[in-house]
Amino acid sequence: MLRLEVATDDRWFACVEADFATFLQDHAACERKALATAMALIAHYPDRAELVDAMSELATEELDHFKRVRELLLARGIALATDKKSDYVAGLRRQLRNESGARLTDRLLVAAIIEARSCERLGIVARGLDAGPCQDFYRELAICEARHHADFVRLAKTYAEPAAVDARLADLLGVEARLIEAQPLSAHVHAGLVGR
Repeated sequence: MLRLEVATDDRWFACVEADFATFLQDHAACERKALATAMALIAHYPDRAELVDAMSELATEELDHFKRVRELLLARGIALATDKKSDYVAGLRRQLRNESGARLTDRLLVAAIIEARSCERLGIVARGLDAGPCQDFYRELAICEARHHADFVRLAKTYAEPAAVDARLADLLGVEARLIEAQPLSAHVHAGLVGR
């Protein structure tokens, strides 16, 4: 798994437990946004066959995840929430460089980092839930998120020099640590509250 600079502590899951409806709504939004990211990469880089193939598979998987989270919401009588801007994601996207090759690298690495934090957080949810189908689902999702972020890093190294990708990833992980620590505590997937 991609090494995040800071780890989430137990207080975040306590917040999720106390407001599981908000967590599910935010999780559904995250899945929609991941689908949109995959489709945007296909639209912007249609000539990159390996990227298009990987993002096509990712989009299919993210749509399935969205549908499954929506089923959890429906079973609890909870409506989907409107999308809200994420300061965490916006902060990562502000790091994107403008040069075309560098921008592709950064877009892939930002996606990798978001998937890495999602992997960590969904794994925490899986470990915290009681045994049953919901726990199984979140365990499965954590594994998928791990694969997704590894795929994004692999793609970045396909289209750019691997040592340069590693250096840039280290820089962006430092930014991510500061951003996640600056977020307020809430039941959102990319909320603050981390421990060192």
